[in-house]
Amino acid sequence: MAGLDLVLVLRYRKAVTYGFHALLGALGEHETATRFEVRFGESTEETARHIREADDTRVLVLWSFYSPDAAALAEELQQIRALADGPHVTHLAGGVHATAEPVQTLDAGWDMAAIGEGESTLISLVDAKGDPTGITGLAYRDATGKLVRTGKARQRPLDDFPGFALKWDRFNALEITRGCVYACRFCQTPFMFSARFRHRSVENVRWHVDRMRERGLRDVRFITPTALSYGSQTEEPNLAAVEELLASCREGIGPGGRVFFGSFPSEIRPEHITRETLRLVKRYCANNNIIVGAQSGSDRILASAKRGHGVEEVRRAVRLGVEEGFRINVDMIFGMPGEDGQDTEDSLRLARELADLGARIHAHTFMPLPGTPWRDAPPGDVDPATISEVDRLSRRGALYGHWQKQRDHAQRLAAAAEAYPRPGRSRTLLPMVRTEPASATPE
Repeated sequence: MAGLDLVLVLRYRKAVTYGFHALLGALGEHETATRFEVRFGESTEETARHIREADDTRVLVLWSFYSPDAAALAEELQQIRALADGPHVTHLAGGVHATAEPVQTLDAGWDMAAIGEGESTLISLVDAKGDPTGITGLAYRDATGKLVRTGKARQRPLDDFPGFALKWDRFNALEITRGCVYACRFCQTPFMFSARFRHRSVENVRWHVDRMRERGLRDVRFITPTALSYGSQTEEPNLAAVEELLASCREGIGPGGRVFFGSFPSEIRPEHITRETLRLVKRYCANNNIIVGAQSGSDRILASAKRGHGVEEVRRAVRLGVEEGFRINVDMIFGMPGEDGQDTEDSLRLARELADLGARIHAHTFMPLPGTPWRDAPPGDVDPATISEVDRLSRRGALYGHWQKQRDHAQRLAAAAEAYPRPGRSRTLLPMVRTEPASATPE
């Protein structure tokens, strides 16, 4: 393309638009001498066409994906290379999987892996017209095949960058918190962004809401690992900060707008749910449903996963939520490391109890995700009796989710972990020792 220094082609998939919009938001506010254009590839064929149409202009193809999608997208990468390729084309993978497994990502066919937060890395790459030399936040192989790691990019305040791409008119739920102090052993979030909270300021959030309203958008949603932790740096909620946030958003979006909090794509920890917090949500927000992260009905498994709460907090949260008029969706993971028959029965018992109260169970199968402490754990294995009970709950409308598909993903992730073992770690996990009688159940 005549007159351009660089063409950015996004392999633009519905599952990862949030991350791309954040990158483009940062790029759209950045002043650079590089003459560039952005193209959205919403299919394999469209992505390849954008690459071909760039002629000999340098092309940086941006990919972002979660660990369960890595194998399928590696195959798609090869298809795109077969349709359009050349020495001027560089494929860059980012996101949690590339951060956790950069060498595996390179060996799967990508030219570069972005490590950590991508905003400043992308800006630097655009300034350098795609040349990675001296840019932090990357892993790649040099001309001799030697692995080059430049470390994680510097973490910057969320207020430094917009949360969506105004220049390209691309909007999404707004990220208000990055990182998480809880560091659950199955979750990638704290190990990519660090085990601390970084919050977007109320003033900055309001700026985004005002921009949305100007463009006729009427629904405000948030991305956060734990909604009622907004404004806090500890495990205790800061309700004054939460109320300031919600009141500002409610005012900003106007009488025809709606604010959603504690519903998709975020959740609320069970120990944070009280009548006060529920009524705070009800006062300012439009959602009649809340997502509660329970994860297990076994106190033993919750302690092993370092969840920071027990089963009784889950029961109490669901009861309170139902009493206050909310529909409660409860996340539960089956097949976590060390889980035995009693733990599974405890989870099923809790699921039935919560369903009887009116909650819906969002079922998951444990996946050994890269970058987590349980990366080398065996994949979740759900026995036939559990499958039968889960199916029974599903038929009565009390359970939903893609837990069957996650079983297949878990097997593939375990196989990949075998091929790329962590130094000093054994693939064999010792079974946990039960510390209470097998018949004991938490009161």
